[in-house]
Amino acid sequence: MKICMLCYRGNPYSGGQGIYLKYVAEELVRQGHEVHAIVGPPYPALMDGVKMHYIHNNEYYVRKGRNILKPGAPFDILRPLNSYEYLSTRLGAFSEISAFSFRAFMKIRELLKETRFDVIHDNQCIGYGLLLMRSFGIPVIATIHHPLSVDLENVIERASSFTNKMKGVMFYPVLMQQLVSRRLDHIITVSEDSKRRIHADFGVPMGKQTVVYNGLDDSIFRPMAGLAKKKGKIVFVGNVEDGKKGFVYLLRALPMIKSDVHLTVVDGGSPHRRVTGALIDRLGLSGRIEFTGKTDMDALVRHYRESELAIVPSVYEGFGFPAAEAMACGVPVIASDGGALPEVVGDAGVLVPARDERALAEAIDALYADTARRKVLAVEGRARVLREFNWRRAVEKMVGVYRDFV
Repeated sequence: MKICMLCYRGNPYSGGQGIYLKYVAEELVRQGHEVHAIVGPPYPALMDGVKMHYIHNNEYYVRKGRNILKPGAPFDILRPLNSYEYLSTRLGAFSEISAFSFRAFMKIRELLKETRFDVIHDNQCIGYGLLLMRSFGIPVIATIHHPLSVDLENVIERASSFTNKMKGVMFYPVLMQQLVSRRLDHIITVSEDSKRRIHADFGVPMGKQTVVYNGLDDSIFRPMAGLAKKKGKIVFVGNVEDGKKGFVYLLRALPMIKSDVHLTVVDGGSPHRRVTGALIDRLGLSGRIEFTGKTDMDALVRHYRESELAIVPSVYEGFGFPAAEAMACGVPVIASDGGALPEVVGDAGVLVPARDERALAEAIDALYADTARRKVLAVEGRARVLREFNWRRAVEKMVGVYRDFV
């Protein structure tokens, strides 16, 4: 088959959508398909066997002052899509994804002069341009990892003022994704929980969705014989300022933990720790927490392998890569029951109620004190990942969905 994949931020280190693109596209190629990837910045490195097509944008959301003007082409901002993107971002809207969808439509129209695709597979954009793509007579399928309404709910819950709540409403294009997702040929999602939320929040019928669990590269995420655990090291991986990740509940749990543990936080070197930084100071936790800063894949895996426990206290996860990664590395996991985490962890880890710092603290103390159980969960966790979360199997199931529409 000839498959065109879309990803508005294609780099694997800019978010989960880039990781998903890399592994799905490369596995499709391994299974004999021709794959074109239309990607926005930050761009990915070349993917094995994948034909890359780059979509430019001027990153107006992060640019200020005179930096909005393109060097050597100051009138570029007057081009229709650039003007739309610039003006909407001044109002606080995140229009990058809708603008990408229109640019991707134009790129596909150009590519169709030489290549006829069997399917267009969008990855988490769900912009208005996808509706235009349906005019090509090609099935348009999209992966929704979780509906943006989840993010908006979390922002509204945490907002300290009405103004900040309205900023969240302006930022997240929930209405666009509602309208577009209902009108596509099919939706692929990554968990049964996400499937239910997409149905409830976006109105996409359950029968119009297929759950395809994410895979994991178990050649990278694996235990290493001879590497010693660091006594008392527990690890959290994720964006500490993203309220969905539940990091504040882990911080509140730390003073209640009786065991001699110290927390390592792998958060990608985020420069913004306003909420969590203030909480760390208020609770006097700076001596018990290490922030790693920006890390590469090798360092991330080493942090997992050195840890005695991995903590995933998320309020909501559409899938939950950190839980699966830790399990693949043979690290016992304590996770909340937020979103799809029970589907990922199963009975190969410890589950506690989301938003319950006392239950989290008690679970950490209990499991840290039980060396025998930690060893059992380490083995069961890796076995579960190898059994359930495999990119080859995931892509085979995706191709089955494609063939239903070709």
